[in-house]
Amino acid sequence: MYQNILVINLMHIGDLMLVTPVLRTLRTNYPKARLTLLADKKLRDLVEHNRRIDGCMLLDKKGADDHFGSFLRYIRKVRARHFDLVINLHRNERASALAAFSGAKRIVGYAKPGFSFFFDMVLPNKKAVMHQIHSHFEVLEASGIVAKDKIDDGGLELWLADAAKGEAARIWKAHFAEGEKVIAFHIGASWKTKRWLDRYFAACADRLIRRGYAVAFFGGPMDEALVAACIQKMQEKASAKLHVFTGKVSLAVLAGMLRRCSLFLTTDSGPMHVGVAMNVPIVTMFGASPVPGFYPYDAKDVLIKTPAPCHPCGLHECPKTGKENMACMKNIPVGVVMQYVEELLERYDGAPAYQLPAHYGAYECRVIEL
Repeated sequence: MYQNILVINLMHIGDLMLVTPVLRTLRTNYPKARLTLLADKKLRDLVEHNRRIDGCMLLDKKGADDHFGSFLRYIRKVRARHFDLVINLHRNERASALAAFSGAKRIVGYAKPGFSFFFDMVLPNKKAVMHQIHSHFEVLEASGIVAKDKIDDGGLELWLADAAKGEAARIWKAHFAEGEKVIAFHIGASWKTKRWLDRYFAACADRLIRRGYAVAFFGGPMDEALVAACIQKMQEKASAKLHVFTGKVSLAVLAGMLRRCSLFLTTDSGPMHVGVAMNVPIVTMFGASPVPGFYPYDAKDVLIKTPAPCHPCGLHECPKTGKENMACMKNIPVGVVMQYVEELLERYDGAPAYQLPAHYGAYECRVIEL
């Protein structure tokens, strides 16, 4: 029925990863269609080698396309592709406008008021009550694009360029001994309310190093100060088993390194979802975020949910003061987190993620309610 399909998602790392099951489902149901993904240019590492799509359109949100004239020109680029179906999976003004004025024969998905007039069907994003992936699938089902029994949910998917694989292998060989078991840490997050306390991460790193594991800190340039402060709180900061890659590797190289790790201890963040795609066992702590919408999409993973009654606030900054400030994260103890870290390490014998079997259809992680 559809021969030329565009999927739009201009959001961040994790949100883009959560679109990959939709791409797989569309490819399964429309094997001969041309399938294009429109995404943020800075995230091209995550999508340009996706085997489910025929190509990408990349919008430079913070650069060349970040003004009215260039945005209009970009809309003309979209219109020139003559899509017969556009699926918008990002409910903001820019994505809604791209969909609304795409010239496509049919336009469905999430939309901001005003732009929704140009859509054939607008669906609500139900990420507060169901996983974001399932909400995306509801867009396909409710609009009649894919029947419910034809959904092909293969979980999160990510393919890497040969150059990224090679760089990850080179860095790994330079830093780690053959067979060394490595625990990845990601302590940053876009919201302060998603960040577990740095002294807690430091305590976990100390325990793991003393047990013989190597610890590798990851993150982007914006996380460098956070990681430096965390390491200063470590007792084992002089250990040869401590490695810092924060701000030093691309997203694709991060993914290539995560697939070699034994476990990923992480905040609710974009790299958490990259870790899911790389099949690495995950332990994560949720404070401000709604668990139903964004839990790590893999049954082997563990999510520790804060006992704070204000969860999930959805706020970027905690408005409380004193002992109650960031209570959602303060009240997730190191001992509890390490209990599940040790459990997963024992269950999978510390094997690197690439050696662990895939498990189609098993995606609901274990949630620990304190």
